[in-house]
Amino acid sequence: MKILLVLPPSPSALKSVLGVGGVPLGLGYIASALEHEHDVKIIDAITCDYDVRKLRDAIERFDPDVVGVSSTTPAIYGAYDVAGLAKEVNPNCTTILGGPHPTFAAHEVMEECEYVDVVVRGEGEETIKEVVGELDGNGGGSLKEVKGITFREGKRIIDTENRPLIKNLDEVPFPAYHLMPMNSYRFRGKRFGAVITSRGCPFRCTFCSSSQLYGKTWRARSPENIVQELRVLTEDYGVKEIEFLDDTFTLDKNRAKKFCDLLMKEGIDISWSCSSRVDTMDKEVAKKLKEAGCHTVYVGVESGSQRTLNLIQKGITLSQVERAIKTIKEAGLGTLCSFIIGIPGETKKAIERTIEFAKKLSPNFAQFTICTPFPGTRLFEMAKEKNLLLTKDWSKFTTLEPVMRVPGLSAELLKELMKKAYIKFYLRPSFVMREIFKGRIFLIKEVFSAARSLLWR
Repeated sequence: MKILLVLPPSPSALKSVLGVGGVPLGLGYIASALEHEHDVKIIDAITCDYDVRKLRDAIERFDPDVVGVSSTTPAIYGAYDVAGLAKEVNPNCTTILGGPHPTFAAHEVMEECEYVDVVVRGEGEETIKEVVGELDGNGGGSLKEVKGITFREGKRIIDTENRPLIKNLDEVPFPAYHLMPMNSYRFRGKRFGAVITSRGCPFRCTFCSSSQLYGKTWRARSPENIVQELRVLTEDYGVKEIEFLDDTFTLDKNRAKKFCDLLMKEGIDISWSCSSRVDTMDKEVAKKLKEAGCHTVYVGVESGSQRTLNLIQKGITLSQVERAIKTIKEAGLGTLCSFIIGIPGETKKAIERTIEFAKKLSPNFAQFTICTPFPGTRLFEMAKEKNLLLTKDWSKFTTLEPVMRVPGLSAELLKELMKKAYIKFYLRPSFVMREIFKGRIFLIKEVFSAARSLLWR
């Protein structure tokens, strides 16, 4: 069968600030699961600047039997457009949606868009093979036996039972990089890539859906398997910069250190960044990361108020945050700390405390976002129960504008507080002078460019 996999056209904050979108790893994994038995093509509409006309032309030329689309919440309307185009070109084409939003809002997706035939929920590598097998006539022709999907049968929408999670991630083939525009993923002239080395999250943060999407049990690839993928990226595609997309790369400290040792032993020349929790970071881990080429660690701090951290069940303390950021800095690593504004139950004073805490921590970069209740999170369920949702226009669920009512904090005030956070953090004389002293005037220009494109729209 001919299968077209699409990352749909949608506004991208990453593209607007950095000039390039992220690598669509999810589609890459799906493609690698299918390509040995089918003719598969990937279109990254964000990176390759596909508009509706260009996308329609591509669908007409390839004439696929199946069109699969991956979507987050704010991109879902773009996914609907792709499904509609596919049906317009060929009404007999089967349209399949996957990704976080379709997983957690499967019925709503199918009710909102009549052009969607199947939703793949959760991990899709095994599921998509079975779905396509049934469509291709290799099974009994019934989707009812395929675990982990939601599909139409006449006017009915049917859920099959959930699919068990993949136990051994080393057995999952690497993403089909040869089907992606790898030469287009560049930042400051360097080719970059992204790698996921684990799935699942044992933590209980109310604003995050990761544990629902990939399970509460943390499953990790071996250091040897990760290094094999890095060798493919560096030798076959000239990648020099890697972003590890794991929720918590350092959750297993021993695995993180073994990976660093193996990376150095194999002599793979890359610079890279990763994410960590403050309770999974120590001096030994930070030192290893630095030695192995890591330059920046992303840390979800979320708030400068212990009460607020407790509200979102983050499971960390402010003193842990301060110790971890100090440890990371002392190892010579850069830090990017993220903070959330407008968490239900917090006050203006608590938000201002968060801004001051960000300044006190003084990471290299700070990211401030407005608390957004994404489907699949406990925060979303709470917002529905308490009638706090201001809109269900999914395109507004970008974390850049309020979509949830926060008692005592108006939407306008939240937007002003986010602007204030960026201004007070990045226009500190100490920050500006530090970057000038390090010869990074370009960074200051990028910060102002980001501010203009994201905050003053």
